[in-house]
Amino acid sequence: MIVVTAAGGQTGIAVVRALRARGEQVHAVVARRGPRPQLAALGAEVVVAELTQPLPWADVLDGADAFHLIWPQFDPDEAEGAAALFAEARRAGVGRIVYHSVLRPQTRVLPHHAAKDRAEEALESSGVAWRVLQPCSYAQNLDAVLPEVARTGVLRSYWGLRTAQSLVDVEDVAEAAAVLLTEDGLDGGTFEAAGPEPLAAPRMAELIGERLGRDVVADDVIPAGEQPSAYAARCRRAMLDHQRAHGFVGSPRVLTALLGRPPRSFAEHLAGLDLEELLGRA
Repeated sequence: MIVVTAAGGQTGIAVVRALRARGEQVHAVVARRGPRPQLAALGAEVVVAELTQPLPWADVLDGADAFHLIWPQFDPDEAEGAAALFAEARRAGVGRIVYHSVLRPQTRVLPHHAAKDRAEEALESSGVAWRVLQPCSYAQNLDAVLPEVARTGVLRSYWGLRTAQSLVDVEDVAEAAAVLLTEDGLDGGTFEAAGPEPLAAPRMAELIGERLGRDVVADDVIPAGEQPSAYAARCRRAMLDHQRAHGFVGSPRVLTALLGRPPRSFAEHLAGLDLEELLGRA
């Protein structure tokens, strides 16, 4: 049995889907009660537990062969909360932990990266066999803006026009997570998950335009005002500023090795979208 946290989110659902495709029994942990039709359709057992409340986790993790810890993005409790759950996993006798980190967590000017770096440090001394997955930015992050792009012909880039990102498909990340959760010989490894090519915003706009069947240009949009004080907003602003200056690019070779094939390109991701449904929801 494999425990997956944040299972109601985009990443969690994809990981549950990849594990169920392998025939694995999955306990899908969500923070709140309520209908979970996607998880139910996948045949996962839904479990309600708060990540920052360690007491119920002895029961959640009891009998687990593996534990995939996905922490919600931009949460200030990640470093300490992850360390507490690693300790709970050791006490429960979990066979292995896979921690869902981020590409280059050592970039400490980004608070949410620094939190993951501290969590990775705690994982190494957890006393449990471990693997770390470090994904780049998801190709799916741009899906939500496609209706606006289709309407205006403009891709608004808050990360500039010159630096690039190695967009990775979340389904490829999930498949890599399933490999790390179920296969032997990978303990103590840190695995980057980056898409197959570095893309600057003008090239993203060009590829989106080809999929939409219209001209699309990238517009450089610099966030206005001072850096916000709320943690999540501060993390997001710092991330965009850093990507504008340095990009967010990684090598696809590790992910290719995990998948046994090249990761999907951004163009392949776009080709797989149901545009009629996506644009019709806008």
